[in-house]
Amino acid sequence: MALHINSLDQQIFLVLNGSHSTYFDWVMWNISSRLSWLIIMLAFLWVLHDKGWRQAALAVVAVVITLIITDQVSAGVIKGLVERLRPTHEPALSGMVHTVNNYVGGTYGFVSSHAANSFGVAIIAGLIMKNRTVLWSMLGWAVLQSFSRIYLGVHYPGDALGGAVLGVVAALLVYGILKLMQRFWPNAFSIEKFTVNNGRLMAYSVALTIIIIAAISPFWLLKL
Repeated sequence: MALHINSLDQQIFLVLNGSHSTYFDWVMWNISSRLSWLIIMLAFLWVLHDKGWRQAALAVVAVVITLIITDQVSAGVIKGLVERLRPTHEPALSGMVHTVNNYVGGTYGFVSSHAANSFGVAIIAGLIMKNRTVLWSMLGWAVLQSFSRIYLGVHYPGDALGGAVLGVVAALLVYGILKLMQRFWPNAFSIEKFTVNNGRLMAYSVALTIIIIAAISPFWLLKL
């Protein structure tokens, strides 16, 4: 059963990774970059500025703790325990994996830290802000981030799925602890519901990020 799932995962990976072009090489490369989060994080901090320093600090701490959990558990625990080779390091796929800029990543790939981190941030941000627009726009961005790792050849779809599950679990855990603390100390750990405009701003930041990346990527073609 495990061998069948692994074989299916590899087959799906080869289909997704094999559909590429020079332009999308750079689009996915830029989406996968940590800098791609800049506009989104700035928008998040902006919508926090009118909530008061205590609520803003609480929201930021919740996001940071979620990221620490997802990053450390994915990279520091699961990858070392499972030891599943990345597609770029799998001998059976030698010569079949499309990579960009000769990037092959570390030896092991399960679970995807990019997927874990992005899904963790998406869920905790949506829950804290109590806004569906934020939740769905951030989840869309998390899916795109995860797909970029498959496109770049450094993760199987199963790696991304595992990372997504880890991200969701970590975010729910952090949010659950926050809600528990709110029950005992409501004045210190309460966060007001964010407005519709706050949600739209976050969604616009995701859309703007994608538009900017799509616009600048043709210029990066000159470096190939």
